[in-house]
Amino acid sequence: MNILARLIDGAARHGDRPFVLSDEGTMTWGAMAERTLRLSSALAARGVGPGSHVALMCSNRPAFLVAWFAIANRGAVTVPVNTGLVGEGLRYTLRQSDSTALVIEDAILEEKRADLGELLDGLSVLSFTGEDGLDAHAAGFAPDAPFAGDGTEDCTIIYTSGTTGLPKGVLNSHRAYLACGRATVEMLGLGPDDRIMVFLPLFHTNPQMYAVMSVLETGAALVLRPRFSVSTFFDDARRFGATGFTYVGTVLAMLTARLRDPDRDHRLRFCVGGGAPAEVWRLVEDRYGITVHELYGMTEIGGWVTGNTVARSRFGTCGAARADMEVRVFDAHDRPVPPGVRGEIVVRPREPFVILSGYYRNPEATLAASRNLWFHTGDSGSFDTDGFLAFHGRLKEIIRRGGENISPVAVEVALLDHPDVEDAAVVGVPDPIFGEEVKAVLVARRPIEPAAVPAFLRGRLPDFMLPRYVQFVDRIPKTETQKIQRHLLQRLEDGVVDLRPGGRDQ
Repeated sequence: MNILARLIDGAARHGDRPFVLSDEGTMTWGAMAERTLRLSSALAARGVGPGSHVALMCSNRPAFLVAWFAIANRGAVTVPVNTGLVGEGLRYTLRQSDSTALVIEDAILEEKRADLGELLDGLSVLSFTGEDGLDAHAAGFAPDAPFAGDGTEDCTIIYTSGTTGLPKGVLNSHRAYLACGRATVEMLGLGPDDRIMVFLPLFHTNPQMYAVMSVLETGAALVLRPRFSVSTFFDDARRFGATGFTYVGTVLAMLTARLRDPDRDHRLRFCVGGGAPAEVWRLVEDRYGITVHELYGMTEIGGWVTGNTVARSRFGTCGAARADMEVRVFDAHDRPVPPGVRGEIVVRPREPFVILSGYYRNPEATLAASRNLWFHTGDSGSFDTDGFLAFHGRLKEIIRRGGENISPVAVEVALLDHPDVEDAAVVGVPDPIFGEEVKAVLVARRPIEPAAVPAFLRGRLPDFMLPRYVQFVDRIPKTETQKIQRHLLQRLEDGVVDLRPGGRDQ
């Protein structure tokens, strides 16, 4: 009933089989368990025990997993820190989480030392270079006893993106992780011969719950890549024998926009994640022969709550609800709406400890999100008559122009089809007549006439979705998990071109 019990049991059954494959080499199940328990003893000697909060800053490498499992084996709570954080954002995460220890790669420590400042004086810092460096801290220690908790204990605090305010720390238990692993294995039909490729940062819920937990459940293996790369994607999949991968929608859109030739010379049979527009979904399946398992989820609700499974799937939807979850769509007064009507997606667990325990040190936010005993996601959705969920976007991101609801993702996918567009983001900006207008923010490979942008989209999108404003930038601001930071683009005004007749540059 806890993550470490699953790891130790797996090591007994799959000891010499690969647990993780990466540029650093192959680590077996047995080696992962051995290294974890020795590092757990080293952490105990540093005062890490049940209930301790330990921040972890590490790139996508096996050492992240060894450290995470070792912290959990102490009955402690891992705070996986976004390695892209700087300045006050980084300091806030460490302070708000009440972390007393920090496990950190040497290269990241040197990069962040000035930002961490005097906070380092109050932390027990364990820094390392690579897997051997982490092992060196455990040298001389006997393996620790495996954690004996019943799984109701919190094991992570993961911070939300904080796009509309200060980030909130989401507490999740061992049981939430394990429940998601079981559900994902059933959804995808996974077995011990699968190899799940992970390029999204390990500090994120997506790879932790969808990939790592699935491996623990089945005896499969992880393929770790340092980051997402379109140019090496299929070569990496072939080199490591990957059978599937986890995604966010941006990743699939970039693949289909850049790799236009069919490629089926690989073992990839599935991908799992959220945010794939229908047209991208179709291209991934037709062009690459990879089945898309679109789901709906978030950190707070046990990873995912609806998904398209091997047994039951519907194109263009986020699938049907997990057996251990109740999922509804409510109106603004928390009343259920009929099929086909849009409202807010809300969630309630059928089993204990399978969604968040709460927001850490933020009871007000916990209470507000859980009003009327349902967790309110802040997302817009609708069910069809067969119980398949459609996701229509964040309630705060949907652009409302003259009574029409516009998904920014739909416009972005169309823009990425332009041969001279390297990247694209779409946001709503205030307008006194229409309420909001559409602004397209583009990274161009070569100069594009602003007026050519709506001309390219005309016929691909309805006229009401065409951007009024165009803005060219050097890069689109994104989180480490490739989510567009739209709030930054809404405030960015330099070089905006108004395409309405009589409009002008700002």
